[in-house]
Amino acid sequence: MSDDKIVHIVHAIDTEGPLYESLAATFERINSVFGIDLPPSHETLENIRAKKVDLGGKEDVIAEFVDPFRIRYHETWDSIDTMLSEIMTPEFRTAMKDSFGGGWVYNWHCVDHVGYEINPRRKDIGIHNIYDRYVDFLDKYRSSDLDAIEWHHHPMSTYREAHRCATSYENSEFLHPSICRKIIERHSFPAVHRAGFHTERPDSHWFLEQWIPFDCSNISTEDISSQNAQNDLRNGRFGDWRRATTDWRIYNPDFHDYQVPGGCSRYIARFLNIDTRLACIDQDEVNKAFAQAQTGEKTLMGLISHDYRDMAIEVRKMRPMIEAAASAFPDVKFRFSTARDAFNDVLHDGVVEPLELDVDLKSEDGKLYLSVNTRQGKVFGSQPYLAVQTRSQRFIHDNFDYGLDGKSWLYVFDEDSIRPDDVETIGVAANNRCANTFIKLIRP
Repeated sequence: MSDDKIVHIVHAIDTEGPLYESLAATFERINSVFGIDLPPSHETLENIRAKKVDLGGKEDVIAEFVDPFRIRYHETWDSIDTMLSEIMTPEFRTAMKDSFGGGWVYNWHCVDHVGYEINPRRKDIGIHNIYDRYVDFLDKYRSSDLDAIEWHHHPMSTYREAHRCATSYENSEFLHPSICRKIIERHSFPAVHRAGFHTERPDSHWFLEQWIPFDCSNISTEDISSQNAQNDLRNGRFGDWRRATTDWRIYNPDFHDYQVPGGCSRYIARFLNIDTRLACIDQDEVNKAFAQAQTGEKTLMGLISHDYRDMAIEVRKMRPMIEAAASAFPDVKFRFSTARDAFNDVLHDGVVEPLELDVDLKSEDGKLYLSVNTRQGKVFGSQPYLAVQTRSQRFIHDNFDYGLDGKSWLYVFDEDSIRPDDVETIGVAANNRCANTFIKLIRP
């Protein structure tokens, strides 16, 4: 078997913490998504699942919508911890080993729920709350060297409701402060992205293109009939990847359309849900990934879960499909991988280029002059990310000025930008095309 015939299996988790949904809220969602108003009761819910209620031809899709697995949530951190105490053990990870003897790997894409004023689903609101929990979980279950913590973002809803979906990065006032605080307070800068609500738009597309090389968001499938049957998904309202590739190839998007190949720099890979109401993986899709690798084309097969559901069930659901594909394509190896390792092997044959920047701060004539010069490698995007913490505890992102050589940047702290006497901490962060991250903090 050649190592070129390999499928990297990358399990990305939209890591959002506990989620609560009342019975009334479940029926409210049925009405919102399908336009069917029913009085909430447990008996009615069971009858819907048994397809005993006349729903105007939507019996099958609504029964799937309220499948017990899909609406049985981890409502507390203790419940999530109980799940993790099973799925992060060596015994669970290695119940099925990959072709190299390795066990299951998780990519935890942590979100910050912040700025919301209405929170009926009892989400954990606050900067770093979920990120810090998972740093602790990975340490607790000795998984820090196995799994990866990556980035997930939910655009702010119009009325600051934590249970509502949105699509606009431009209207998300906490986007940049959240990233600034990750750089300065947690020495972390996103390099691998999972789209909130599976959704990208031009503003998020161009935001990502500036700094984040790896994007795990394409959920395109050939059959979109189930999406058309659901009001909140119809006509590409959320999770619109209808024009994107339905094979397992990674692509660079077009500047104007993130769904089609073009001249942009970041890489978008295809990830399908294991078990939810849209874009689910099945045996044919797994076979398709192995068949692609059979031709000698290294392949990334992405899977999606949410941490508020029972992920043990989802992993157990995937194992027989992987085993069947491996049996059907005996020349193909498979590896459980982090997203960074998989992208880099598929795109760069596993070669991870270095990135080193020289960051210098000088005081002169009552101003602070920040200079950034590339020592080794190349910055992904057009500039590093500048994060500033003020003495008044604001977290501000701003643009650099550009040097003439294409690999250096300048910033002046003065009355026209940020006053020098108000600067507490400066953070400079950047990735290269391999998601190798550089972070430098300076405290004047």
